[in-house]
Amino acid sequence: MHVLSVSSLKGGVGKTTVTLGLASAAFARGLRTLVVDLDPQCDASTGLGAIGDFPETVADVLKKPRHNVVLQSIVPSTWGKVQSGHIDVMIGSPKALEFDVPTPTVKDVWKLEEALTRVENDYDLVLIDTPPSMNGLTRTAWMASDRVLVVSEPSIFSVVAAERAIRSIEALRRDLSPRLNSVGVLINRHRPLSREHEFRIQELHELLGSSVLTVRLEEKSTVQQAQGAARPIHTWPGEGAAAISQKFDEILDVIQESFVEKDIKRSRAKAVKFARFRKMMRGQKLEGPIAEELEQLSEEN
Repeated sequence: MHVLSVSSLKGGVGKTTVTLGLASAAFARGLRTLVVDLDPQCDASTGLGAIGDFPETVADVLKKPRHNVVLQSIVPSTWGKVQSGHIDVMIGSPKALEFDVPTPTVKDVWKLEEALTRVENDYDLVLIDTPPSMNGLTRTAWMASDRVLVVSEPSIFSVVAAERAIRSIEALRRDLSPRLNSVGVLINRHRPLSREHEFRIQELHELLGSSVLTVRLEEKSTVQQAQGAARPIHTWPGEGAAAISQKFDEILDVIQESFVEKDIKRSRAKAVKFARFRKMMRGQKLEGPIAEELEQLSEEN
């Protein structure tokens, strides 16, 4: 099982749209897929057709990542009604805000990783939709992930946020989770005829070089239409939907190649986690250079 966080340190860049597009690509490819809705706005859950009251949600998982709690928080997506396959969602909840604190404990940031070890044999790919901040929920998602895809739009504030996100990923990788790495920065909502967009894309390349993916997503109404109907974009009719679906296929290819670069074993990660727990007080706050660096990045955001 491989785990990818889809993240941005700026809101409104289409992060959840990208998460759902990748989920659609994975679903169409036959991958057993789980979407973890860690954003308290819960838009990914809605887009996957998970609407209503549920006995357990991701907030309950973050409180007590026991096997039965994890299983009850996961429900099948209604996407299965329009196409055969295996795609589930760990239900989002506004109550997850309780865990979105600036200084989470070491114990808290490992909660989702612990939860995912309960289902590591059930899925090929886990996609985590994260909130647009560098607080506890995003750190928790990244600690459970093998890779992070940073989403940006071609605007001055998004460029700055993307650079901060790459620095934050490197800080966590260096000091807490050696297996964590960035897939790169995906440019979303690109308008090819916009001089401003082309200028900002060039700026991103100058800042981050090859970390900027060559695949770009243009803003299309068909994506919002498919999401509004709780349908995977790969099943939406029309040439426009087909073209966007192909882009998401290409992005998924890049992600899967990134996973192959290093043989990632969840069991190894679990062993590392418990080795760290033995060295740390379970209620200890993140301290030292890593905490200071992440706090600075959070304040910049």
